[in-house]
Amino acid sequence: MSFLAQAVRQVLRQVPNRSLSLAGAMRSLSISPAVGQQNKLATESVDISAIAKDQQKECQSICERINRQVQKSEQGRLFAVVHLCGKQFKITPGDVILVEGYWPPTIGDEISLDKVLLAGARDFTLVGRPILEPGLVSVKATVVEKTLSHTKTHFRKKRRKQYMRINFQRSPHTMVRINSIELARPVDGEAPPSEPSKRLF
Repeated sequence: MSFLAQAVRQVLRQVPNRSLSLAGAMRSLSISPAVGQQNKLATESVDISAIAKDQQKECQSICERINRQVQKSEQGRLFAVVHLCGKQFKITPGDVILVEGYWPPTIGDEISLDKVLLAGARDFTLVGRPILEPGLVSVKATVVEKTLSHTKTHFRKKRRKQYMRINFQRSPHTMVRINSIELARPVDGEAPPSEPSKRLF
C-alpha cells in the first residue's frame, strides 16, 4: 500500500491539474470507506450486544455437546499435539515416539505431558492459544527405552594438504509410550484446585 501511495504522490507532483481525477481513483482503491459510504455506516445501527449474546449461546451449546459425548464415552479415540523437547508430536494412545537428544527421565518413569497444543476426537477439536488450559487434557506416558542413535560419520579432507579427519557420533535417544489421553474436566468448566505432579515435561 505504501508503494501505491508513493507512486500517486509522484504523479501528483508532476501534473497538478490532474489531481482531482487521481484523488477519486485513490479513494476507490483505498481500504477506508468513501465519504458517501461513511454517512451510510453512521445511519445504520448494529446491535453488537445481540451478536455477542448469539455467539455466546452458540459456544455454550457446542461445549455442552462435547461434554455429553465425553460423559457417554462416545467421542472415540482421542488424539493430541504435544510440545516435547522443542518439537511437536501428534500422538494417540498406544503410540511410541522418539525424543532425540539428552532428556533426564530414566527407563520406567511415568510422566505427564502438560504442554498440550491441541486435542480432539472424531467430532470436535480443542485448539490452544498457544497451549490448552492446564488440567483440561491429561496425557500420561511411560519412558520405555533410552539408547544411542546409529553411528554418524563426519569425514573432512583437504586436498594436497595432508589433512584428513574422521569423527563418529552417536546421539542419545529416548523412546516414550503414550499410555492415555483423557479430558480431565468438562470443557468450559471451572478447574478444580489440584496439586501439580512432581515431574512435568
